[in-house]
Amino acid sequence: MKYKGSLGSRIFDVVNVVGLTLIMVVTLYPVIYVVLASVSDSNRLLAYTGLLVKPLGFNTAAYAAVIKNPNILSGYMVTIFVVVVGTILNILATSVSAFVLTRKRFPFRIPFTLMAVFTMYFSGGMIPRYLFINDTLGLGNTVWALILPGMISTYNMIIMKNNFESIPDSLEESARMDGANDIVILFKIVLPLSKAILAVMVLMYGVSHWNAWFDAMLFIRKRDLYPLQIILREILIANSTDSMMAGSGMSSDVEAIGESIKYATIVVATAPILCVYPFIQKYFTKGVMLGAVKG
Repeated sequence: MKYKGSLGSRIFDVVNVVGLTLIMVVTLYPVIYVVLASVSDSNRLLAYTGLLVKPLGFNTAAYAAVIKNPNILSGYMVTIFVVVVGTILNILATSVSAFVLTRKRFPFRIPFTLMAVFTMYFSGGMIPRYLFINDTLGLGNTVWALILPGMISTYNMIIMKNNFESIPDSLEESARMDGANDIVILFKIVLPLSKAILAVMVLMYGVSHWNAWFDAMLFIRKRDLYPLQIILREILIANSTDSMMAGSGMSSDVEAIGESIKYATIVVATAPILCVYPFIQKYFTKGVMLGAVKG
């Protein structure tokens, strides 16, 4: 039997679908534009104005220039290392911290929670942070400056803490009767039951590491340690595409070539995270709700 709603509900459905479709188009079109522009003819692209709905010719020379650039390759290696190692350490540190703060017998549970929440609203500032990480910890000009100082996000820790508290106490009590300690309970019971929230944490931390550039700008001076986003920033903001044009086989106008290289670099820098996101996104809503609502 087909359900027929009232006139008001049908109007709402139509307006809702049209509105969401417009939002999707507005959100998706910049991505489509960048992809189309990256494979368009450089001179035609520079002279073109208006909406771009198909490539202006077809030319992959910009991608060849990007791939041949050694800075892109080294930036990829650094970024992949930071994303993989950083996310693993983030998940481990956040899980342990959230688990400790759920232990009712831990005497400093409330003070530690308040201190953690305090850091969400107040910080020492950029200069003290720079001096502490660069001079006191000696992490300047190392990739660890991009990983260790931000191992725990208070917001993520609170979400994970709320999720851990939603797990029935009876499971822990049964495990303790069998002789399990806190480490066994965390890694054998709590984390396996928190796969959805862990997927959310992987997504949040991974995307954060992939897009991060400010810390690298502050602490990294060696060019071979630049992450991909710093290289991308140089190309887009500093307009440093000259070295990428050399040996690319492009003989067209320099300004037009530089424009194509910018778009190609954006695609190369964002494609991996866009490919990974759909596999994790399905856990996102479920994981956030599990961590936000205790029940």
